[in-house]
Amino acid sequence: QCLQPTMAGPEMIQFGGRFLPVHFVGGLIEGSIPAGGWNLNYKGGVGNGRASVISRAGDPGDSNGERAWLGNVFSKPDKPFGLEFGGSYYDDLVTLSDAREFRERIVGGYAVWNKEDPEIITEIAGVRHHETATGLVTWSQAYYVQAAYRLPAFNRVLKPYYRIEHIGIDVADGMFATVPRLDDSSIIGLRYDASLFAAIKGEYRTWRRGSDVARNHGGFLQLCFTF
Repeated sequence: QCLQPTMAGPEMIQFGGRFLPVHFVGGLIEGSIPAGGWNLNYKGGVGNGRASVISRAGDPGDSNGERAWLGNVFSKPDKPFGLEFGGSYYDDLVTLSDAREFRERIVGGYAVWNKEDPEIITEIAGVRHHETATGLVTWSQAYYVQAAYRLPAFNRVLKPYYRIEHIGIDVADGMFATVPRLDDSSIIGLRYDASLFAAIKGEYRTWRRGSDVARNHGGFLQLCFTF
């Protein structure tokens, strides 16, 4: 929590979340491709997919014996310094606890400008589910954009930030029936680095999880430290 600018990461990539499988047990091969100043890199892996409870990874083994696989290509060009962007693909067969099976395919892309002034992060993902018994195909999608800037005054200890995010769930998606939608969410906050090992963060958040429900508002304060 001390390492990231905000109090919590985007909901679509939360550890233990259900939209994307952020934890993967398996083997990964990575390398680079000569491409001049583009500095292309790749990753490819095979491993256990989601467990029968989709918020959990297949740590003890794949739930149906069919391994998940993934591929990722990204670039870190020489200029501008700190820029990185890429895309990924993920494929798996998921067997739920009620024995229903879904072919899951995930495509995603991201771009990061990893500087303190500014710092910009954006990511988008589309999840396709094909229910094998019925043939029904659904698509759900999510994205976020986060920007931060370390102010030059006061010895650069203040870092304001803003994030907007969205999670759209297909209402016909049986595998994502319990995944909460997020019509829109906005976060504005300020981080104060008290030392190299401690930070204080204050945030205002507003979010809505459906057009037929009320908008939520909240203020939050966090003290975090590392060692």
